Amino acid sequence: MSVVLENLAAVLILVASFFLLVGAIGLIRFPDFYMRLHAPTKASTLGVGGVLIASMLVTLAHGRPGIAELLITLFVFVTAPVSANLMAQAALHMRLASQAPVPRDAVPERRAADR
Repeated sequence: MSVVLENLAAVLILVASFFLLVGAIGLIRFPDFYMRLHAPTKASTLGVGGVLIASMLVTLAHGRPGIAELLITLFVFVTAPVSANLMAQAALHMRLASQAPVPRDAVPERRAADR
């Protein structure tokens, strides 16, 4: 296997592991459902994509096209945002409250009550 491909795959795995770590920390540290939903759908998707692209490079160096890895990558990139959107809509439908601070001028009822 080429040294350049090995180094590129190693860099991709390091970058992907950083995104996976950030997604895991965000999932643990964020206080409510809406914030926790953001961490795995953004950071972890990039992490999984990086690992799969590195896997494609390694299989390509061994003479086999990484079609399975490409399909998995596309599947993850398409399904993660859709599933996050559906979960957020379900939480909104159930009127799940967020713990995020809301500025006073962001809510019209508060602005009218302050006058």
